[in-house]
Amino acid sequence: MKELKYLNKYFIKYKYRLAFGVIITFIANVFKILVPNQVKKAGNLIEDYIQSGKNDLDLLSSDITYYLLIIIGTALLAGFFIFLMRQSLIVMSRIIEYDLKNEVFVKYQKLSTNFYKKNRIGDLMSRISEDVSKVRMSFGPALMYSINTGALFICLVPYMFYVAPKLALYTLLPLPILSISIYLLSKAIHTRSTIVQQYLSKLTIFSQETFSGISVIKAYGIEQQTQERFNNLSEESKEVNLNLVKVQAWFFPFMILLIGASNLMVIYVGGQEYIKGAIKIGTLVQFLMYVNMLTWPVATVGWVTSIIQQAEASQKRINEFLKETDIIQNTNDESKEITGDITFQNVSFTYEDTNIKALKNVSFNIKQGSSFAIIGKTGSGKSTILNLLCRLYDVNQGEVMVNGENLNTLNLEDLRKSFGVVPQDPFLFSDTIKNNILFGKAEATDEEVYEAAKLAVIHENISGFKEGYNTILGERGITLSGGQKQRTSIARAIIKKPNFFLFDDCLSAVDTETEERILKNLKQISQGKTSIIVSHRISSVKHSDYIIVLDEGEIIQQGIHEQLINQEGYYKDLYLKQLSEKEIS
Repeated sequence: MKELKYLNKYFIKYKYRLAFGVIITFIANVFKILVPNQVKKAGNLIEDYIQSGKNDLDLLSSDITYYLLIIIGTALLAGFFIFLMRQSLIVMSRIIEYDLKNEVFVKYQKLSTNFYKKNRIGDLMSRISEDVSKVRMSFGPALMYSINTGALFICLVPYMFYVAPKLALYTLLPLPILSISIYLLSKAIHTRSTIVQQYLSKLTIFSQETFSGISVIKAYGIEQQTQERFNNLSEESKEVNLNLVKVQAWFFPFMILLIGASNLMVIYVGGQEYIKGAIKIGTLVQFLMYVNMLTWPVATVGWVTSIIQQAEASQKRINEFLKETDIIQNTNDESKEITGDITFQNVSFTYEDTNIKALKNVSFNIKQGSSFAIIGKTGSGKSTILNLLCRLYDVNQGEVMVNGENLNTLNLEDLRKSFGVVPQDPFLFSDTIKNNILFGKAEATDEEVYEAAKLAVIHENISGFKEGYNTILGERGITLSGGQKQRTSIARAIIKKPNFFLFDDCLSAVDTETEERILKNLKQISQGKTSIIVSHRISSVKHSDYIIVLDEGEIIQQGIHEQLINQEGYYKDLYLKQLSEKEIS
């Protein structure tokens, strides 16, 4: 149970609720024990009446009614306290589940981009849902039944030996066999349950990737092959589920068999004791009720063991992520506005997962309030510069500074809030267009939303939709075209009104006329703000205050547009190529 020790902090957090649950469990079991005791008294009363030869049925009826009312009242009180026990312990488990899911989710958000390159989304979803649910069972039902079993034994077993020692011994004799048998059966169930969970994770991953890439599947016409793969995976999943069900099918019949054997043992031994005159008929009935009270709690020992084993395995999977060290650490809790010059000084960076050296000894300076452009071939390191600036990664060598301060010494939250980022592949949520724009500034008014959309040249398109700004987008914004998604993402950055604008080839899906309108608007709103534009198009960067050209992670050219088009090299060649393409079109 070493992995489950991680949850001890939650038991400390909710110690009063836990303590209340334990106390209530003991009280509930005291009242449960009183019910058979009253049945015993009623049974003995009837036996004494028969043996006495009396004929006063009214008196017997009055006494039986008295015991019946006590039995009903005691049973109701026991039921009430059992209800409180469940409300305390099961509700506590749901609260802890809520806390644990939030902790995992917060951790997911803190982990670096590199982490998500190494792990599959379907697996991450499985851990925060299926695995957390398995863990909840350990500090919910498993804990409750464990406390209940312990409380019942503490309260009941000494009393049974006090009433009839020999009958108590024979009553308890089959129970360890029952518990061990259920444990062995539960162990087999656990082994097969683990395999079922693995296949469930595989199905989740496959389904998630299929639905996310449905357009590609349709475009390549491979629906049939995809269906066959899913069918094969489903068939394998069905087989492992059937293997589990075959073992589970033995659980309750086997348990009922052993409970029946326990009852027979009590009847046989108790009958002999009754014949000898050692006990009365009420005591025999009392012990039959006790054995049925004990068998389920004892049977749950094996079931609880199985739950804890599954929870241990699931918590281990969760701990792998919770104990993951976040590479990007916030080293400064002091909050302040971040602005000023940006400096890259001898920066080198290599991606850990691919070992690709994206930047090699890169140095440049961006003046506050200026526009800075980066151009180059695919894979030259353009987007890496923006990623390092947002601290999605940390540099391997060199230093990135803002206003003379090392990026690593700045408050991470303030740093990222100061940037308005428009990525190359914009991500839109399955929500309204309005809410997607408000993602940049949640408290913005409708007028601010419309203004941002107009500046991004998307307002007319949105107004043309049937539901306008309340149009619900499909997953990842599939409802919109590539250019519309890019412009919606630009509107999201504009409404944020950041100190720095980072545009990562965000106009690649936009026609040249619309591009000119957007660039004109961006120049207007970015007055006094620093703008960094990454692009493959000369038209997007030619008005920038300074331009650098990257090739294989190195700066091969730099200057303003007029200087670069007069220099032999990549920039001039690209300019002439795109100029001729524009003339042809």
